[in-house]
Amino acid sequence: MTHTEILKKLKSLSDPAAVEGMARYGIRPGKAYGVRIPVLRKLAREIGADHRLAGRLFSSGVHEARILASMIDDPDRVTEEQMEKWVKAFDSWDVCDQCCMNLFRRTRFARAKVLEWSTRDEEFVKRAAFALAATLAVHDHDAPDRVFARFLSVIRGQATDERDYVKKAVNWALRQIGKRSLALNRAAIETAEEIARIDSRPARWIASDALKELTSDKVRERLEA
Repeated sequence: MTHTEILKKLKSLSDPAAVEGMARYGIRPGKAYGVRIPVLRKLAREIGADHRLAGRLFSSGVHEARILASMIDDPDRVTEEQMEKWVKAFDSWDVCDQCCMNLFRRTRFARAKVLEWSTRDEEFVKRAAFALAATLAVHDHDAPDRVFARFLSVIRGQATDERDYVKKAVNWALRQIGKRSLALNRAAIETAEEIARIDSRPARWIASDALKELTSDKVRERLEA
């Protein structure tokens, strides 16, 4: 399928009710058709991997085309320049998260970008740092615990950001790291307790929400199994 054919296909699948539903979840991109993720995944399987096509789809500015681009791109061909171009263009939390889950985590730059982007001011760039940390905690099976221990230091340092999309991603990363191993569970609980002592409303929320899950019997039993 060509770039033009794919955009026409996405438009034909438009669902105005779904677009309205997206807005209720804080997703308000400039141009969206309301095509659901399972439909995009099916379309991605039909298209197959195509780095050049992914770049054209992302550049279209269409919400669903950008998510689809993250599903068909080749992580081995992704450059730092491309990651910077895309992350600066993020205009919704779901495009940010989908790009991190589908593509960025599979690149050789992923771990470094967690550290680099966490210091940036742009809301979705900073969210991308912690979305990456969360998805790496789940999927980067070869990474030693020390990689995530370093991410915990970053989480501690960024826990006072009051922007919802940032603080929720910080919380997400903290919880996912704390569910990776027993050692990281203990380290994440300790980090959450340190964050809880910070005189900051977002920090207290991040810590309280994370501790509920990280100290639960369900998480401990799974890690000890």
